[in-house]
Amino acid sequence: MRIYFLSLMMLSFIACKQKFDTKTYGENKANLAQNEQSHPQNFLKIFANDKKNLFGATVVKGKVVNNASVCGYKNTRVKMLCFKNNTSVEEHEDVLSDIIKPGDYKNFKTKYHLPKGTDSIALSVMNAEPVLMDTLK
Repeated sequence: MRIYFLSLMMLSFIACKQKFDTKTYGENKANLAQNEQSHPQNFLKIFANDKKNLFGATVVKGKVVNNASVCGYKNTRVKMLCFKNNTSVEEHEDVLSDIIKPGDYKNFKTKYHLPKGTDSIALSVMNAEPVLMDTLK
């Protein structure tokens, strides 16, 4: 019984030992960077909340989170749609010029006087300019 157990352990150690292939790693990193550069909206997520201030303006505070592994983004275009009774009544576009590094986030705050009766706001990331983080070092 011990011989079976030891031989099973030896077999699992031999099967698990793999040599690290730097060429494959480099190719995977290049493919990942290309994907992150071509589709920034898939890697940038936006979280926000809004409230009215004393002067009647709607203040939107939020953050844009970069879920990419290799690529940072700058000049992020954020679109805000305002709705009244499920109908779009107004839209705004803002550009966040700061660089958002991979795994990082940037806070933002905007203020608008929206049409009376606006009951909901939807935010989305439209586009961003990719920045390879290896070039920033």
